[in-house]
Amino acid sequence: MPRSSAPTRQAILDAAYGLFRRKGFVRVSMDEIAASAAVTKRTLYYHFTSKDLLLAEVLEAQHALALAAFRTFGEGLAGSPERIIDQLFKDLAVWSDSPRWAGSGFTRLVIELADLRGHPARLIARRHKAMLEGHLADLLANAHVPSSRELAREIWLLSEGAIALILIHGDRSYAAAAAEAAKKLIRSESASKRSDSAQRILAARRK
Repeated sequence: MPRSSAPTRQAILDAAYGLFRRKGFVRVSMDEIAASAAVTKRTLYYHFTSKDLLLAEVLEAQHALALAAFRTFGEGLAGSPERIIDQLFKDLAVWSDSPRWAGSGFTRLVIELADLRGHPARLIARRHKAMLEGHLADLLANAHVPSSRELAREIWLLSEGAIALILIHGDRSYAAAAAEAAKKLIRSESASKRSDSAQRILAARRK
């Protein structure tokens, strides 16, 4: 692709992202995307041969941006596991208060494509969510949280559930409720590990 066409390609991706974000995948046409990007349909199809492939490219670009943002978020965290949780769900509450907030674009688009299991956008969304969960597990491990992988999955479930319920009810207090539930999980796991350790020490002394 000639270098000079890169801005056009980016303009199409930006326009498609805005439309998909507001209206979903099914309700957006290639005509709308071309008009929003101020290009002809011929130019649009030169860069992206189908709406499915365009959606996949949009999600790939958003995946990279979201992953970089989450890594920056992780680098700025230090201290107790509770502080990590508080910041995670505080950011969710702030994000959900933004104008025309519509939840997770990855989740919404996968729901739209629920009957298309092999769709490239679904594969990208699956990788995106798995990598974010993995980064959360690394944050918890660095904070010396036991069973960090298992807890990261449970906390990620709370996060996804909070996003869905905030979207349904328009009530950001679900973020705070999810944070409290996550901290209970961490305290319970830590207490269980301490109890197991104490029992092993006691058993060793009795030998």
